[in-house]
Amino acid sequence: MSFSTLRRGGFWAAAAFACIAAADRAFAHHPLGGETPSTLMQGLISGFAHPVIGFDHLAFIVGVGVASAFLTRGLAPIAAFVLATIAGCALHLQGVTLPAAEIVVSASVLIVGAAIMSGRGLSMPVATLVFAAAGLFHGYAYGESIFGAEQTPLTAYLIGFAAIQFAVACAAMLVMGALLSERVASAMPARLAGAVIAGIGLTFLVQNVESIVIPAPAPTEAPRS
Repeated sequence: MSFSTLRRGGFWAAAAFACIAAADRAFAHHPLGGETPSTLMQGLISGFAHPVIGFDHLAFIVGVGVASAFLTRGLAPIAAFVLATIAGCALHLQGVTLPAAEIVVSASVLIVGAAIMSGRGLSMPVATLVFAAAGLFHGYAYGESIFGAEQTPLTAYLIGFAAIQFAVACAAMLVMGALLSERVASAMPARLAGAVIAGIGLTFLVQNVESIVIPAPAPTEAPRS
């Protein structure tokens, strides 16, 4: 890998860091401003939005698509991931607790980015297993914004986030496949994408670990007169 390539990869990774640092994480994880969807349309909109405006989720979905571009049956691991997110969301709604979910989500983004950046493709069984395992935790995180909703918005939410994840991952797979077919001798587009994805994962992982090690101070009440 040449110095110019490394420099370009560093530029895009730095750009990703800047975007993440400027993002409002509360908004990214609550498309309706923290309100639970109460109608079919609200559920659908929230389902479409949650995986896209949450940078950590979006980065992993793109990573799933990019990694799947190297597999002969790339739709299988994508489908496994999407189905696992539905299962993870269902676990949350049933009151099951997955430990350290935010840590696992951000770590999964870092891992899939690093795997793509390394240039070593995953086998079909390994990719399917890894994406499905990560999907449980991503889906569990999705469940937070729909917890307590009625059946109609809940169903719409599940349809929305399943559809948008599948669409984004397939789009990333097709784009990366086209790039690879044009530059068969070089996997550099995938490596650069992996670097950006890994950078996003590292940023969120550091933030999540920091929030545990250094918890936010409890709000204080104003002195009464």
